[in-house]
Amino acid sequence: MIFSSDDSRPIYLQIAEWIEAEILKEQLRPHDHVYSQYKLAERFTINPATAAKGLTKLAEEGILYDRRGMGKFVAEEAREKVIEKRRSHTLKKMISDLVQEADRLDVPEEELMQMVREERKKQ
Repeated sequence: MIFSSDDSRPIYLQIAEWIEAEILKEQLRPHDHVYSQYKLAERFTINPATAAKGLTKLAEEGILYDRRGMGKFVAEEAREKVIEKRRSHTLKKMISDLVQEADRLDVPEEELMQMVREERKKQ
């Protein structure tokens, strides 16, 4: 993944979201060691302080935990926390945007719901 300064989200959030995605894909599992801020900085050519900010955010949310002198690790319930976080924030925002756009286009509620059901079946 390449982080973009054109993205409206700060790079440290993009780092946090990348790590969350790795947890969701189970590339990172409970108690796995997470890349250090320096490894993340090297991998994505960003400032180590920016990487550290992304890691700290996830630790504050209980998705990662610290082991003194050893770095950050994936928390036991990390995957569940990421899923709940994305459900409550990301999906609600996407649904809100979808409903607003449907209203602007005069799409009736039942038609919108049918479109969602059809799209879900494709998955």
